[in-house]
Amino acid sequence: MSFDRQIKIAPSILSADFANFGQEIQAIEAQGADWVHVDVMDGHFVPNLTFGPMAVKAFRPHVKTVMDVHLMISPVDSYIDAYADAGADVLTAHIEAGPHIHRTLQAIRAAGMKAGVALNPGTPAEAVAHLLDLTDLICVMTVNPGFGGQKFIDMTSKIRQLRQMIGDRPVHIEIDGGVDPKTAPLVAEAGADVLVAGSAVFRGGSVENPDVYGKNIKEIRDAAKGTWV
Repeated sequence: MSFDRQIKIAPSILSADFANFGQEIQAIEAQGADWVHVDVMDGHFVPNLTFGPMAVKAFRPHVKTVMDVHLMISPVDSYIDAYADAGADVLTAHIEAGPHIHRTLQAIRAAGMKAGVALNPGTPAEAVAHLLDLTDLICVMTVNPGFGGQKFIDMTSKIRQLRQMIGDRPVHIEIDGGVDPKTAPLVAEAGADVLVAGSAVFRGGSVENPDVYGKNIKEIRDAAKGTWV
């Protein structure tokens, strides 16, 4: 993975057809997705249960871009090697999920992955001030984690603060929750460069009608760049 601050659209396959993940992944990539976002939930840290390492490993052969795995689980450390083996390119852990996030980020990088840290809406930007040199991505949650399709929570002031804190470090700011053509320009202007979108990408399309995915991705990207009408 090379680093740049160009806007990247990372569709969350939590909104895809669960019976057809392989073709769904291929469809969104063919239609312009930059990354593929995989939401892992344990029914403990968040009130939902989704994918484990075996499912992520099954997704891997279909992902030709970047597999961005977001762990909404606690504990994290005991599963890092399993997600490395599953083929995650980026592995993100929540700062709220355990007592030793510094150690967790070290372990993710040691396993050969890019290390991400996620912040819930109630967690301040200052919480990552001493982690910036161990981090490749900061995921700002703009919904409370656990379910797709929630209403966007405005975190633009936190994004601006993080952008200033990061400076010239090669650290992405990712936004997860409620991203669509209306909210994309708000977070992009504040300094975000990776936009996770679930229902806003998959709504109205299918593997039989993938052009809708392309239209939805383009609308989000154009809005983030300030060119969407």
